[in-house]
Amino acid sequence: MGAATKARRARLSELVRYFLRLGVLGFGGPVALVGQMERELVADRGWLAKEQMREAIAICQSLPGPLAIQVGIYISYLRGGFWGAWAGGWAFILPNFLIVAALGALYVQLGDLQPVTAIFYGVSPAVIALILHSCWRLTRLGMEDWLQWAIAAVCLVVTILLKSEVALLFIGAGIVGILWYGSLFRRPPAATLMGLAPLGVPAVVTLAPAASPSALVKLLLFFLKAGALTFGSGLVIVPFLEQGLVQQYGWLDERQFLIAVAIGMISPGPVVITATFVGYLVGGFWGSLVSTVGIFLPSFLLVLIAAPMLARHRGNVNVQGFVKGAYAAAIGTILGACVLLGQIAIGDWLTAVVGLLSLAALFRWKVNNPLLIAVTAVVGLVAFPLLHPSWVMVK
Repeated sequence: MGAATKARRARLSELVRYFLRLGVLGFGGPVALVGQMERELVADRGWLAKEQMREAIAICQSLPGPLAIQVGIYISYLRGGFWGAWAGGWAFILPNFLIVAALGALYVQLGDLQPVTAIFYGVSPAVIALILHSCWRLTRLGMEDWLQWAIAAVCLVVTILLKSEVALLFIGAGIVGILWYGSLFRRPPAATLMGLAPLGVPAVVTLAPAASPSALVKLLLFFLKAGALTFGSGLVIVPFLEQGLVQQYGWLDERQFLIAVAIGMISPGPVVITATFVGYLVGGFWGSLVSTVGIFLPSFLLVLIAAPMLARHRGNVNVQGFVKGAYAAAIGTILGACVLLGQIAIGDWLTAVVGLLSLAALFRWKVNNPLLIAVTAVVGLVAFPLLHPSWVMVK
Protein backbone atom coordinates (compact mmCIF):
# COMPACT_ATOMS: atom_id res chain seq x y z
CA MET A 1 0.00 0.00 0.00
CA GLY A 2 2.79 2.41 1.01
CA ALA A 3 4.83 1.44 -2.08
CA ALA A 4 1.82 1.96 -4.37
CA THR A 5 1.13 5.41 -2.87
CA LYS A 6 4.80 6.32 -3.26
CA ALA A 7 4.82 5.23 -6.91
CA ARG A 8 1.63 7.21 -7.60
CA ARG A 9 3.09 10.35 -6.02
CA ALA A 10 6.31 9.91 -8.01
CA ARG A 11 4.30 9.68 -11.23
CA LEU A 12 2.30 12.79 -10.36
CA SER A 13 5.45 14.78 -9.59
CA GLU A 14 7.18 13.66 -12.81
CA LEU A 15 4.05 14.58 -14.79
CA VAL A 16 3.98 18.04 -13.19
CA ARG A 17 7.72 18.56 -13.83
CA TYR A 18 7.48 17.48 -17.46
CA PHE A 19 4.42 19.59 -18.32
CA LEU A 20 5.72 22.66 -16.46
CA ARG A 21 8.85 22.40 -18.60
CA LEU A 22 6.81 21.88 -21.78
CA GLY A 23 4.66 24.89 -20.87
CA VAL A 24 7.79 27.07 -20.60
CA LEU A 25 9.76 25.74 -23.58
CA GLY A 26 7.11 24.38 -25.96
CA PHE A 27 6.79 26.74 -28.93
CA GLY A 28 5.15 26.41 -32.32
CA GLY A 29 1.47 25.83 -31.69
CA PRO A 30 -0.55 22.61 -31.26
CA VAL A 31 1.03 20.40 -33.91
CA ALA A 32 4.58 21.32 -32.88
CA LEU A 33 3.70 20.66 -29.22
CA VAL A 34 2.10 17.31 -30.04
CA GLY A 35 5.14 16.42 -32.16
CA GLN A 36 7.41 17.31 -29.23
CA MET A 37 5.34 15.14 -26.86
CA GLU A 38 5.50 12.26 -29.34
CA ARG A 39 9.29 12.58 -29.63
CA GLU A 40 9.97 12.91 -25.91
CA LEU A 41 7.34 10.64 -24.37
CA VAL A 42 7.21 7.81 -26.94
CA ALA A 43 10.73 7.70 -28.36
CA ASP A 44 12.82 9.08 -25.46
CA ARG A 45 11.01 8.27 -22.20
CA GLY A 46 8.84 5.33 -23.26
CA TRP A 47 5.86 6.56 -21.20
CA LEU A 48 3.42 5.25 -23.80
CA ALA A 49 3.36 3.15 -26.96
CA LYS A 50 3.15 4.54 -30.51
CA GLU A 51 -0.38 3.19 -30.78
CA GLN A 52 -1.43 5.02 -27.62
CA MET A 53 0.00 8.27 -28.95
CA ARG A 54 -1.82 7.81 -32.25
CA GLU A 55 -5.02 7.07 -30.35
CA ALA A 56 -4.55 10.20 -28.21
CA ILE A 57 -4.12 12.46 -31.24
CA ALA A 58 -7.06 11.02 -33.18
CA ILE A 59 -9.50 11.10 -30.27
CA CYS A 60 -8.48 14.59 -29.10
CA GLN A 61 -8.63 16.00 -32.64
CA SER A 62 -12.18 14.65 -32.87
CA LEU A 63 -13.22 16.62 -29.76
CA PRO A 64 -13.86 20.35 -29.62
CA GLY A 65 -11.17 22.44 -27.96
CA PRO A 66 -7.37 22.93 -28.15
CA LEU A 67 -5.52 19.85 -29.40
CA ALA A 68 -2.18 20.15 -27.53
CA ILE A 69 -3.76 20.60 -24.10
CA GLN A 70 -6.17 17.71 -24.70
CA VAL A 71 -3.36 15.38 -25.78
CA GLY A 72 -1.41 16.43 -22.67
CA ILE A 73 -4.43 15.73 -20.43
CA TYR A 74 -5.03 12.37 -22.13
CA ILE A 75 -1.38 11.31 -21.75
CA SER A 76 -1.47 12.44 -18.10
CA TYR A 77 -4.61 10.35 -17.59
CA LEU A 78 -2.91 7.25 -19.03
CA ARG A 79 0.17 7.88 -16.92
CA GLY A 80 -1.36 9.07 -13.65
CA GLY A 81 -5.09 8.39 -13.68
CA PHE A 82 -7.77 10.96 -12.86
CA TRP A 83 -5.63 13.19 -10.62
CA GLY A 84 -2.70 12.85 -12.98
CA ALA A 85 -4.86 14.36 -15.75
CA TRP A 86 -5.67 17.42 -13.60
CA ALA A 87 -2.11 17.80 -12.34
CA GLY A 88 -0.43 17.42 -15.75
CA GLY A 89 -3.01 19.55 -17.58
CA TRP A 90 -2.88 22.54 -15.23
CA ALA A 91 0.92 22.28 -15.00
CA PHE A 92 0.99 22.60 -18.80
CA ILE A 93 -1.25 25.68 -18.69
CA LEU A 94 0.28 27.51 -15.68
CA PRO A 95 3.52 28.88 -17.26
CA ASN A 96 1.59 30.16 -20.32
CA PHE A 97 -0.98 31.80 -18.07
CA LEU A 98 1.66 33.63 -16.03
CA ILE A 99 3.65 34.78 -19.10
CA VAL A 100 0.62 36.00 -21.05
CA ALA A 101 -1.06 37.63 -18.03
CA ALA A 102 2.20 39.54 -17.43
CA LEU A 103 2.22 40.66 -21.09
CA GLY A 104 -1.39 41.76 -20.67
CA ALA A 105 -0.39 43.85 -17.64
CA LEU A 106 2.45 45.44 -19.66
CA TYR A 107 0.11 46.20 -22.52
CA VAL A 108 -2.42 47.85 -20.19
CA GLN A 109 0.33 49.92 -18.54
CA LEU A 110 2.22 50.95 -21.69
CA GLY A 111 -0.78 51.30 -24.03
CA ASP A 112 0.83 49.19 -26.79
CA LEU A 113 3.53 46.59 -27.35
CA GLN A 114 5.37 47.90 -30.41
CA PRO A 115 7.97 45.09 -30.53
CA VAL A 116 5.19 42.48 -30.75
CA THR A 117 4.56 43.22 -34.43
CA ALA A 118 8.29 42.92 -35.21
CA ILE A 119 8.60 39.64 -33.32
CA PHE A 120 5.44 38.33 -35.00
CA TYR A 121 7.03 39.19 -38.37
CA GLY A 122 10.10 37.03 -37.71
CA VAL A 123 8.57 34.22 -35.68
CA SER A 124 5.39 33.41 -37.64
CA PRO A 125 7.15 31.78 -40.66
CA ALA A 126 9.21 29.70 -38.22
CA VAL A 127 5.94 28.59 -36.62
CA ILE A 128 4.77 27.35 -40.04
CA ALA A 129 8.03 25.38 -40.37
CA LEU A 130 7.51 23.90 -36.89
CA ILE A 131 3.99 22.79 -37.83
CA LEU A 132 5.18 21.18 -41.09
CA HIS A 133 8.06 19.39 -39.38
CA SER A 134 5.82 18.08 -36.61
CA CYS A 135 3.18 17.03 -39.13
CA TRP A 136 5.83 15.01 -40.95
CA ARG A 137 6.65 13.20 -37.70
CA LEU A 138 2.95 12.56 -37.07
CA THR A 139 2.46 11.08 -40.56
CA ARG A 140 5.29 8.63 -39.83
CA LEU A 141 3.62 7.77 -36.53
CA GLY A 142 0.17 6.86 -37.80
CA MET A 143 -0.35 6.99 -41.60
CA GLU A 144 -0.25 3.42 -42.85
CA ASP A 145 -2.10 2.99 -46.16
CA TRP A 146 -3.71 4.61 -49.21
CA LEU A 147 -7.13 5.05 -47.57
CA GLN A 148 -5.72 7.18 -44.75
CA TRP A 149 -3.87 9.34 -47.30
CA ALA A 150 -7.08 9.69 -49.35
CA ILE A 151 -9.01 10.81 -46.24
CA ALA A 152 -6.21 13.26 -45.41
CA ALA A 153 -6.26 14.69 -48.96
CA VAL A 154 -10.05 15.27 -48.84
CA CYS A 155 -9.80 16.98 -45.45
CA LEU A 156 -6.89 19.12 -46.67
CA VAL A 157 -8.90 20.41 -49.65
CA VAL A 158 -12.09 21.01 -47.63
CA THR A 159 -10.18 22.89 -44.91
CA ILE A 160 -8.55 25.20 -47.48
CA LEU A 161 -11.79 25.81 -49.38
CA LEU A 162 -13.93 26.49 -46.29
CA LYS A 163 -11.10 28.20 -44.37
CA SER A 164 -11.98 26.25 -41.21
CA GLU A 165 -12.10 22.76 -39.77
CA VAL A 166 -15.40 20.93 -40.09
CA ALA A 167 -16.44 18.72 -37.18
CA LEU A 168 -18.35 16.35 -39.48
CA LEU A 169 -15.11 15.56 -41.34
CA PHE A 170 -13.72 13.81 -38.26
CA ILE A 171 -16.94 11.93 -37.59
CA GLY A 172 -17.24 10.94 -41.28
CA ALA A 173 -13.59 9.86 -41.46
CA GLY A 174 -14.07 7.81 -38.29
CA ILE A 175 -17.12 6.07 -39.80
CA VAL A 176 -15.14 5.30 -42.98
CA GLY A 177 -12.44 3.86 -40.73
CA ILE A 178 -14.97 1.66 -38.92
CA LEU A 179 -16.37 0.35 -42.23
CA TRP A 180 -12.97 -0.33 -43.78
CA TYR A 181 -10.75 -1.38 -40.86
CA GLY A 182 -13.45 -2.75 -38.57
CA SER A 183 -15.04 -6.16 -38.44
CA LEU A 184 -17.42 -5.62 -41.38
CA PHE A 185 -14.97 -6.05 -44.25
CA ARG A 186 -11.79 -7.54 -42.88
CA ARG A 187 -10.47 -9.68 -40.08
CA PRO A 188 -9.71 -7.74 -36.92
CA PRO A 189 -6.02 -6.88 -36.40
CA ALA A 190 -4.37 -7.84 -33.15
CA ALA A 191 -4.92 -5.32 -30.39
CA THR A 192 -1.66 -3.67 -29.42
CA LEU A 193 -2.63 -1.01 -26.90
CA MET A 194 -1.97 -1.45 -23.22
CA GLY A 195 -3.85 0.26 -20.42
CA LEU A 196 -1.92 2.20 -17.84
CA ALA A 197 -3.30 2.65 -14.34
CA PRO A 198 -3.62 5.30 -12.33
CA LEU A 199 -3.64 18.82 -8.01
CA GLY A 200 -4.94 21.54 -7.49
CA VAL A 201 -5.35 24.78 -9.48
CA PRO A 202 -2.30 27.06 -9.00
CA ALA A 203 -2.67 30.11 -6.80
CA VAL A 204 -1.52 33.42 -8.23
CA VAL A 205 -1.22 36.96 -6.98
CA THR A 206 -3.71 39.58 -7.97
CA LEU A 207 -2.51 42.73 -9.62
CA ALA A 208 -4.83 44.58 -11.94
CA PRO A 209 -7.78 46.74 -12.72
CA ALA A 210 -10.96 45.32 -11.26
CA ALA A 211 -13.78 44.05 -13.46
CA SER A 212 -17.46 43.96 -12.62
CA PRO A 213 -18.89 40.54 -11.69
CA SER A 214 -21.21 40.68 -14.71
CA ALA A 215 -18.24 41.24 -17.07
CA LEU A 216 -16.39 38.30 -15.49
CA VAL A 217 -19.45 36.06 -15.89
CA LYS A 218 -19.78 37.09 -19.56
CA LEU A 219 -16.08 36.35 -20.15
CA LEU A 220 -16.35 32.96 -18.46
CA LEU A 221 -19.44 31.96 -20.43
CA PHE A 222 -17.98 33.16 -23.73
CA PHE A 223 -14.75 31.19 -23.32
CA LEU A 224 -16.54 28.12 -21.95
CA LYS A 225 -18.57 28.18 -25.17
CA ALA A 226 -15.41 28.65 -27.27
CA GLY A 227 -13.70 25.72 -25.54
CA ALA A 228 -16.73 23.44 -25.65
CA LEU A 229 -18.20 24.06 -29.09
CA THR A 230 -15.37 25.06 -31.41
CA PHE A 231 -13.66 22.25 -33.31
CA GLY A 232 -10.09 22.83 -34.32
CA SER A 233 -7.04 24.11 -32.53
CA GLY A 234 -4.71 27.05 -32.62
CA LEU A 235 -5.61 29.79 -35.06
CA VAL A 236 -8.52 27.78 -36.47
CA ILE A 237 -10.51 29.05 -33.45
CA VAL A 238 -9.65 32.67 -34.31
CA PRO A 239 -12.72 33.45 -36.52
CA PHE A 240 -15.02 32.40 -33.68
CA LEU A 241 -13.12 34.58 -31.19
CA GLU A 242 -13.01 37.55 -33.55
CA GLN A 243 -16.76 37.40 -34.17
CA GLY A 244 -17.53 37.38 -30.45
CA LEU A 245 -14.83 39.66 -29.05
CA VAL A 246 -14.79 42.34 -31.75
CA GLN A 247 -18.18 42.24 -33.46
CA GLN A 248 -20.63 40.89 -30.88
CA TYR A 249 -19.37 42.29 -27.55
CA GLY A 250 -17.02 45.04 -28.77
CA TRP A 251 -14.51 44.20 -26.02
CA LEU A 252 -11.54 44.69 -28.40
CA ASP A 253 -10.87 46.54 -31.63
CA GLU A 254 -9.26 44.80 -34.64
CA ARG A 255 -5.75 45.97 -33.76
CA GLN A 256 -6.00 44.73 -30.17
CA PHE A 257 -7.42 41.42 -31.37
CA LEU A 258 -4.55 40.87 -33.83
CA ILE A 259 -2.03 41.66 -31.08
CA ALA A 260 -3.79 39.13 -28.82
CA VAL A 261 -3.46 36.49 -31.56
CA ALA A 262 0.21 37.38 -32.06
CA ILE A 263 0.83 37.00 -28.31
CA GLY A 264 -0.76 33.56 -28.47
CA MET A 265 1.51 32.58 -31.38
CA ILE A 266 4.82 33.84 -30.02
CA SER A 267 4.37 32.70 -26.41
CA PRO A 268 5.13 29.09 -25.43
CA GLY A 269 2.31 26.60 -25.05
CA PRO A 270 -1.03 26.41 -26.85
CA VAL A 271 -2.09 29.26 -29.15
CA VAL A 272 -5.50 29.58 -27.46
CA ILE A 273 -3.68 31.10 -24.48
CA THR A 274 -4.76 34.21 -26.42
CA ALA A 275 -7.81 33.94 -24.12
CA THR A 276 -5.64 34.95 -21.14
CA PHE A 277 -4.44 38.14 -22.88
CA VAL A 278 -7.98 39.02 -24.00
CA GLY A 279 -9.29 38.44 -20.48
CA TYR A 280 -6.67 40.77 -19.02
CA LEU A 281 -7.53 43.54 -21.46
CA VAL A 282 -11.24 43.21 -20.69
CA GLY A 283 -11.22 42.50 -16.95
CA GLY A 284 -7.72 42.72 -15.50
CA PHE A 285 -6.18 39.82 -13.59
CA TRP A 286 -9.51 38.20 -12.69
CA GLY A 287 -10.61 38.55 -16.29
CA SER A 288 -7.48 36.69 -17.43
CA LEU A 289 -8.09 33.97 -14.82
CA VAL A 290 -11.74 33.30 -15.67
CA SER A 291 -10.97 33.40 -19.43
CA THR A 292 -8.18 30.86 -19.00
CA VAL A 293 -10.37 28.54 -16.91
CA GLY A 294 -13.22 28.98 -19.40
CA ILE A 295 -11.21 28.09 -22.51
CA PHE A 296 -9.51 25.03 -20.97
CA LEU A 297 -12.04 23.53 -18.51
CA PRO A 298 -14.16 21.85 -21.24
CA SER A 299 -11.02 20.03 -22.45
CA PHE A 300 -10.53 18.41 -19.04
CA LEU A 301 -14.17 17.34 -18.85
CA LEU A 302 -14.32 16.04 -22.43
CA VAL A 303 -11.07 14.08 -22.18
CA LEU A 304 -11.87 12.63 -18.76
CA ILE A 305 -15.25 11.46 -20.04
CA ALA A 306 -13.87 10.07 -23.32
CA ALA A 307 -10.66 8.51 -21.92
CA PRO A 308 -12.24 5.93 -19.57
CA MET A 309 -14.76 4.92 -22.26
CA LEU A 310 -11.96 4.46 -24.76
CA ALA A 311 -9.83 2.54 -22.26
CA ARG A 312 -12.67 0.02 -21.86
CA HIS A 313 -13.12 -0.49 -25.61
CA ARG A 314 -9.65 0.13 -27.03
CA GLY A 315 -9.30 -3.50 -28.15
CA ASN A 316 -12.44 -3.31 -30.28
CA VAL A 317 -11.52 -3.32 -33.99
CA ASN A 318 -14.28 -0.83 -34.79
CA VAL A 319 -12.91 1.64 -32.22
CA GLN A 320 -9.45 1.15 -33.74
CA GLY A 321 -10.94 1.74 -37.19
CA PHE A 322 -12.54 4.98 -36.01
CA VAL A 323 -9.20 6.12 -34.57
CA LYS A 324 -7.39 5.41 -37.86
CA GLY A 325 -9.94 7.33 -39.90
CA ALA A 326 -10.05 10.28 -37.49
CA TYR A 327 -6.24 10.37 -37.32
CA ALA A 328 -6.03 10.69 -41.11
CA ALA A 329 -8.61 13.50 -41.00
CA ALA A 330 -6.49 15.24 -38.35
CA ILE A 331 -3.40 15.10 -40.58
CA GLY A 332 -5.32 16.56 -43.54
CA THR A 333 -6.91 19.39 -41.57
CA ILE A 334 -3.60 20.27 -39.89
CA LEU A 335 -1.96 20.60 -43.32
CA GLY A 336 -4.93 22.64 -44.55
CA ALA A 337 -4.68 24.95 -41.53
CA CYS A 338 -0.95 25.24 -42.24
CA VAL A 339 -1.71 26.53 -45.76
CA LEU A 340 -4.16 29.08 -44.32
CA LEU A 341 -1.72 30.20 -41.65
CA GLY A 342 1.04 30.47 -44.25
CA GLN A 343 -1.01 33.13 -46.03
CA ILE A 344 -0.93 35.19 -42.81
CA ALA A 345 2.69 34.46 -41.88
CA ILE A 346 4.50 34.72 -45.23
CA GLY A 347 4.08 37.92 -47.22
CA ASP A 348 7.49 38.88 -48.62
CA TRP A 349 10.90 37.51 -49.57
CA LEU A 350 12.34 37.65 -46.04
CA THR A 351 9.53 35.67 -44.39
CA ALA A 352 9.75 33.09 -47.22
CA VAL A 353 13.50 32.74 -46.59
CA VAL A 354 12.99 32.51 -42.81
CA GLY A 355 10.37 29.79 -43.32
CA LEU A 356 12.59 27.73 -45.66
CA LEU A 357 15.70 28.10 -43.50
CA SER A 358 13.71 27.17 -40.40
CA LEU A 359 12.43 24.04 -42.11
CA ALA A 360 15.97 23.12 -43.21
CA ALA A 361 17.29 23.68 -39.68
CA LEU A 362 14.61 21.43 -38.20
CA PHE A 363 15.20 18.59 -40.67
CA ARG A 364 18.96 18.86 -41.13
CA TRP A 365 20.27 20.00 -37.73
CA LYS A 366 17.32 19.08 -35.47
CA VAL A 367 17.52 22.49 -33.81
CA ASN A 368 15.28 22.75 -30.73
CA ASN A 369 12.11 24.85 -30.81
CA PRO A 370 13.02 27.58 -28.24
CA LEU A 371 16.33 28.30 -30.03
CA LEU A 372 14.57 28.59 -33.40
CA ILE A 373 11.92 30.93 -31.95
CA ALA A 374 14.60 33.08 -30.24
CA VAL A 375 16.68 33.44 -33.42
CA THR A 376 13.71 34.28 -35.65
CA ALA A 377 12.39 36.76 -33.05
CA VAL A 378 15.74 38.59 -33.26
CA VAL A 379 15.51 38.52 -37.07
CA GLY A 380 12.06 40.13 -36.83
CA LEU A 381 13.21 42.81 -34.37
CA VAL A 382 16.14 43.76 -36.62
CA ALA A 383 14.43 43.50 -40.02
CA PHE A 384 11.03 45.01 -39.29
CA PRO A 385 12.17 48.63 -38.74
CA LEU A 386 14.37 48.38 -41.85
CA LEU A 387 11.80 46.90 -44.24
CA HIS A 388 8.57 48.39 -42.79
CA PRO A 389 6.36 45.58 -44.22
CA SER A 390 2.87 47.08 -44.23
CA TRP A 391 1.11 43.73 -44.66
CA VAL A 392 2.04 42.39 -41.20
CA MET A 393 -0.95 42.21 -38.79
CA VAL A 394 -3.21 43.27 -41.68
CA LYS A 395 -3.39 40.19 -43.91
